[in-house]
Amino acid sequence: MAGEIPDLEALERTGTGKGAARQARRDGMVPGIVFGGDVDPLPINLPFNKLLKMLRAGRFKSTLFNMKVDGHDDVRVICRDVQRDVVKDLPTHVDFMRLKRTTKINLFIGVDVDGEDVSPGLKKGGVLTLVRPEVELVVTAGDIPESITIDVSEVEIGDSITISSVKLPEGSKPTIDRDFVIANISAPSGLRSADDEAAEEGDVDAGDVPATEQTEDA
Repeated sequence: MAGEIPDLEALERTGTGKGAARQARRDGMVPGIVFGGDVDPLPINLPFNKLLKMLRAGRFKSTLFNMKVDGHDDVRVICRDVQRDVVKDLPTHVDFMRLKRTTKINLFIGVDVDGEDVSPGLKKGGVLTLVRPEVELVVTAGDIPESITIDVSEVEIGDSITISSVKLPEGSKPTIDRDFVIANISAPSGLRSADDEAAEEGDVDAGDVPATEQTEDA
């Protein structure tokens, strides 16, 4: 999710090659490299436990980080590859790419809701469901939106809000081509139950009603 870009603290790795990488792992670190941006590659080490926690949280490769390395200017980076142990599936090396302001990247952007206080559907007791609390967009690294906003001020019960109805920041576009649903307003559970019962009663077939017994002619 965009908004406040998380810091990612790393240490500059003084040695290079397999020997230095193995030593880093023995010291509880994961070796990595920061490349791109018309600057020389920077070998780094990341604390193993912190990195593993972030990887398990998900979306590591689609999160923009503010990398902080002592002795170097902070730089925005995105992960381009995580190499793992083939047996233990634990990280053994990480590649990061420096981003220019014009670089296009995929990020998950949070969804804000506007107009809840005047929405006719919500005033009638409808329930707002965010089908997608975040939406993956292609954005420009130098102009990342903190969020996108959906407007429910005129939404009735049974209506849905799709991505086509959202004004996206300039230079941004969804990664999915189809017009997908972001949120909807459904009927309250009590009203849904009453509607279901009414539907069931309406579905009763005349043939299911017992016929009136006929009396024999005298």
